[in-house]
Amino acid sequence: MKWLGRRKSSNIEDRRGQAGGGFGGGGGGISPMLLLPLFRLLFSKAGLVVVAILAVVFFLTGTNPVALLQQFLGGEPQYAQSNTTPRSPEEQQLADQTATVLADTEDVWNKLLQGYREPTLVLFSEQVNSACGLTSSASGPFYCPGDEKLYIDLSFFGEMENRLGAEGDFAQAYVVGHEVGHHVQKLLGTMEQVNAMRGRLSETEFNRLMVRVELQADFYAGLWAHHTQRATGFLEPGDLEEALNAASAIGDDHLQKQSTGRVVPDSFTHGTSAQRVRWFRKGFETGDMAQGDTFNATEL
Repeated sequence: MKWLGRRKSSNIEDRRGQAGGGFGGGGGGISPMLLLPLFRLLFSKAGLVVVAILAVVFFLTGTNPVALLQQFLGGEPQYAQSNTTPRSPEEQQLADQTATVLADTEDVWNKLLQGYREPTLVLFSEQVNSACGLTSSASGPFYCPGDEKLYIDLSFFGEMENRLGAEGDFAQAYVVGHEVGHHVQKLLGTMEQVNAMRGRLSETEFNRLMVRVELQADFYAGLWAHHTQRATGFLEPGDLEEALNAASAIGDDHLQKQSTGRVVPDSFTHGTSAQRVRWFRKGFETGDMAQGDTFNATEL
């Protein structure tokens, strides 16, 4: 994949090396300027009411109460925008490559979607706080619709290669494209519609709905690759196979068989290897957003 010397996105937030990755929902901890009013609030009758309300909100929505408290106090999020921890050349190269891929997604989706809001990509290590809660790097890359940010521990790419056999820079680019695909779903209202079905469907039925969500994100990743290839010719021989191999490696059936030796289709939430490959390829080959309606597709 040709990425060296090309534009890197500025929508990068580096939280590597920070304990807990900073507080979620747009904050990396409470500013010292907020400590005094915070203590005054907590040790008052009103403070007890606020804490009780925040606890209920957290229980019902999973939203980080600290972020809400900061908003209540009128404080702005505080993040370390630069991280001076020494990085190996290999890790820095991964970070630069990821920023370049994110820039490519920005170029494509700004053209395809009017009023596109560019997401921020958060680099973290071990664990991170987001508007979706505290998450371990063991969970892999994820998108949080609550703060419209993508979260990636770069060590995941090593896991992909060593544990799953999904190697190559375009395999890594596919992962970024997939998570940006979830952001597109958020902007289009798809996620809101799906979340409205939570609790109205059985667990098995909701799992099947989530499979369609994930396969559409795979389609959007392929769509991004299609348009970036047309604009820049960034793909090299073997790159497409790398992405298809990665999509196959993280299929539910493959992962379940690898970890437990058996496959339970009713528990699938991301789709089979064949399905993930099919929808990424469809996005890449057609470049047509109208072809990505996984929710009304009779065959996945």
